[in-house]
Amino acid sequence: MSKRGKKREDDEALSEGDEPPKKTSKNDNDSDDSDQIVVCELSKNRRVSVRNWQGKVVVDIREFYYKDGKEFPGKKGISLTMDQWKILRDHVDEIDEEVAQNA
Repeated sequence: MSKRGKKREDDEALSEGDEPPKKTSKNDNDSDDSDQIVVCELSKNRRVSVRNWQGKVVVDIREFYYKDGKEFPGKKGISLTMDQWKILRDHVDEIDEEVAQNA
């Protein structure tokens, strides 16, 4: 019988002497903030930024919110990989034409 899709028991998952990988909290990974370059503010809570995420450069279009005096990225937004960004950038003229026709 296949074990695919089933959770392994702890004693099966690790060989003797192996330790599970250490988990880091979101607070420990504040290095992403230092790699962020804000390109423009679209509105009070929306901005476009370029940042390094998991070792890759992404164009991030996102809403932000404030909690306890600190600013946090919200769920509403999109991070475009460089390939996706290039495709979008190459179609800007077509998008502008459609916006002009439908506005």
